[in-house]
Amino acid sequence: MSTDRGDVMKVRFSASPASWDEWAPALRAADPGIDLHRDGDPASFDAIIYAPGGDITDFTPYRNVCLVQSLWAGVERIVTNDTLTQPLARMVDPGLAQGMAEYCTGWAMRAHLGMDGYGQNGIWRNGHIPPLASERPVTILGVGELGRATAAMLGAVGFPVTGVSHSGRAVPGIAMHPLADLDEVLAGSQIVICLLPDTADTRNLLNARRLALLPKGAWIINAGRGTLIDDDALLQGLRDGRPAHAVLDVFRSEPLAPDHPFWTHPGITVTPHVAADTRPATAAPVAVQNLRRAMQGQPVDNLVDRAKGY
Repeated sequence: MSTDRGDVMKVRFSASPASWDEWAPALRAADPGIDLHRDGDPASFDAIIYAPGGDITDFTPYRNVCLVQSLWAGVERIVTNDTLTQPLARMVDPGLAQGMAEYCTGWAMRAHLGMDGYGQNGIWRNGHIPPLASERPVTILGVGELGRATAAMLGAVGFPVTGVSHSGRAVPGIAMHPLADLDEVLAGSQIVICLLPDTADTRNLLNARRLALLPKGAWIINAGRGTLIDDDALLQGLRDGRPAHAVLDVFRSEPLAPDHPFWTHPGITVTPHVAADTRPATAAPVAVQNLRRAMQGQPVDNLVDRAKGY
């Protein structure tokens, strides 16, 4: 990797064609020195901005690229590409983190307050008062940038938050546990928020045995990856009340087929992968700053560990 290529940065944009009109102005505004293209001689580019739906499948010809900057937080669609030998960075930006925190907090509040229990049918239902947030344990599976933002928002409301990550590394304000402690943690979790990436270690992490560990009436909110929960086990668990309800924003195959049983199940709320989006206004400055750092030989933020897959 060369260390200083001057002020002009030639960048290949490889994402869905529809995204060009939205992203190109934001990227150019964030760095007037960016020379942005949708095609051209692969050897002429300094960097690549990538998202699924783009036209690059073979990264071999891009021999002078110092960084591939993903516009998505999840990189499972690119990290296994054997032709990708260039450094890869995932996207973490303030808008993405805030959007995810708002989504998870909103649905957690719905679960906590029992908002679905007040049918508008003339029946006066005042026999159940929800506990305070401080009495409702929330567990977040996956405590990266998005998980930490979600924990901070939930903590501000008053929920006691426990986090689970592969390492269990300490995070201020969160009671952290390694993945090895998951069974113990689930047994005390009334709301479980899934934000883990899709890796060999996380697929079907919430299987029948683990769902059965949940307290009766617990909720699951999955905004991470659809592979985290065993679909058949979830349907069986819902019949047993563990969980009582699941809010699902991500699925093994998207869009979710119209005849999929999740759509009509009374214990499932389907949202169409809208928990958090990468917004050009907040993400473009992050992307071009990371590209500049790579071109100048500086450490890159959110560099993907190929062995871990995230």
